[in-house]
Amino acid sequence: MKTLILSAAALTLAGSLSAAAQDIVRLGTEGGYAPYNFLNDAGEVDGFERELGDELCDRVGVECEWVTNDWDSIIPNLVSGNYDAILAGMSITEERQQVIDFTQGYTQPDPSVFVAASEDIDLETAVIAAQTGTIQAGYAAEMENATLLEFATPEETVAAVRNGEADAVLADMAFLVPVTQNNSDLMMVGDQVLIGGGIGMGFRQSDDELRQRFDDAIQSMKDDGSLNALIEEWLPESALFDS
Repeated sequence: MKTLILSAAALTLAGSLSAAAQDIVRLGTEGGYAPYNFLNDAGEVDGFERELGDELCDRVGVECEWVTNDWDSIIPNLVSGNYDAILAGMSITEERQQVIDFTQGYTQPDPSVFVAASEDIDLETAVIAAQTGTIQAGYAAEMENATLLEFATPEETVAAVRNGEADAVLADMAFLVPVTQNNSDLMMVGDQVLIGGGIGMGFRQSDDELRQRFDDAIQSMKDDGSLNALIEEWLPESALFDS
């Protein structure tokens, strides 16, 4: 009984500390998916979502702390409390909504594209590289005669095409456009694919109030045009929101 009383007291204190510490919001991101998020030369989180997150925190009236986390464990580590929200190019899907809650999308659904080393690739029977746990991996897995090859990082998916391990990579167009621009041996092939419902911030299902505060801030950026300005700066191939 004594242990139970102490545990209850500890939980009450932890709850009080959590509420008091909500002036600081920890944002979890991957740090490896340019231009959405990446680490700059100083080792700091940079990119579209860094600017977006800092602005949202300012509008919500909290201080941001950025935490980097591997993609394949980014949702479990949110749920377990290692950070307060995910801001990491995460598409809103029904499967993910069974585990976490999302804000409204801060991007429109972004086309996914295939990139290969040859125009002659038959995508229907190709080996397709995609990052584990992404909507693109899910899509490739459903391609009837293609073979999915999954990798932990987006860089590894591109490397797999360059070294001949995979025939093509499937990823967000905003990620792959700079890849083709910087690698003359790689090119877009096939048709664009529209998957998912846009990108949003992920929150624990128990943090509805915090999620709503950030949702309101996203809406305010849509209303005043500042979100479109960020999209034009960082994601020039992406659709804008109606003003």
